[in-house]
Amino acid sequence: MSVDGRLVSGMGVLSAVVDTGSFAKAADALDMTPSGVSRAVSRLESRLGIRLFDRTTRSVKLTDEGRRLYEQIAPLLAGLEDAATSASGSAAAVRGRLRVNVDPYFSRLILAPALGDFMATYPELELDLITREQMGDLIADGVDLAVRFGEQPSSSLVGRQLLKTRVLTVASPAYLKKHGRPQHPSELESPEHVCIDFRDPQSGRPFAWEFHRGSERLFVNTRGRLMVNDVGTMHRICEQGQAVAQVLELGVEAAIRDGRLVELFPDWQDEHFALYAVYPSRHLPPAKVRAFLEFVVALSR
Repeated sequence: MSVDGRLVSGMGVLSAVVDTGSFAKAADALDMTPSGVSRAVSRLESRLGIRLFDRTTRSVKLTDEGRRLYEQIAPLLAGLEDAATSASGSAAAVRGRLRVNVDPYFSRLILAPALGDFMATYPELELDLITREQMGDLIADGVDLAVRFGEQPSSSLVGRQLLKTRVLTVASPAYLKKHGRPQHPSELESPEHVCIDFRDPQSGRPFAWEFHRGSERLFVNTRGRLMVNDVGTMHRICEQGQAVAQVLELGVEAAIRDGRLVELFPDWQDEHFALYAVYPSRHLPPAKVRAFLEFVVALSR
């Protein structure tokens, strides 16, 4: 079976443009001129009879047809890279550029302290770490892997649950001294209590105040006047005695252990929030993605 080398080369150029985000950066990565990259993409478009990119003076974005093509060829190109690495006998199979979209809270709390060890283990890997509230479009952004909290919208993406952490309702001793300790979640509806809402990055609306006990589900209207989208800010406000908050157990263990925060309803402890790894293809991920997945799974235990 013969393989059209120019077609394969064009696919590689397409992948490089998506991965780097521009024709100029792709040219640097491929040791080509920007005009050479542009010609390669134009030839591929002519060969396939479709337009792959919407180009402006400021940005390059995949068309719908380009997106579908990239979703199909990305795992194949990654497989070729893995096969070539294996055939060369190189021990450093994990190499190249890896773009990872990470939830800021997880990145700051869990990932950052251990990242040096990961980079030292794979010296030929270049890691582009993107921390932001929303996952965005992995394909259009050229992202290999995302690590996000919460159930992910149904799509062609592959999701792998990494961990589940409890949702706790907490306040500081100073708050409880001033406002009294509620004995039941429904008491938080009283105007005597001040509650912080946290914005859901997917919907833009505040997360509902839920309480789970076995099969029992309770929803409480806290009438919150303050909404935030930064976990660190919420923790700080709560520790300063200004409000009640619902937080993830992951990250507040020390504050509860040393008494800075108090868990208010330990008998309502069955609500959990999950952390997922999300990646674009159902094919076997390339070695660099598999290595990062294994690293994050180990951190999450």
